[in-house]
Amino acid sequence: MADNDHKNRSEYFEERAGTEDARFHVVPGGDEGGWAIKREGEDDPVERYDDRDKAIDDAISRAKEAGSIAVIHDEDGQIERQENFDFDEDDDNDDNG
Repeated sequence: MADNDHKNRSEYFEERAGTEDARFHVVPGGDEGGWAIKREGEDDPVERYDDRDKAIDDAISRAKEAGSIAVIHDEDGQIERQENFDFDEDDDNDDNG
């Protein structure tokens, strides 16, 4: 079952990679240090920052513009929080009253 979950997860990210649905992740910058903003499913960062707060602000701005989600990771790479700007207009325009 775990193999199937991994396959489904990989397919999910592959389908989103490079699309408007891709989320923006703020992650540790690896060997280069600092912080990187990566679009989901892509290896290369879209931007790098020395300052984590600036990286977070930029990722949130990009997610707002794209109607997507900014995923903020901590120093260990674990997800710390998400900022969701992926709203379905139909949810806001309910005609029940």
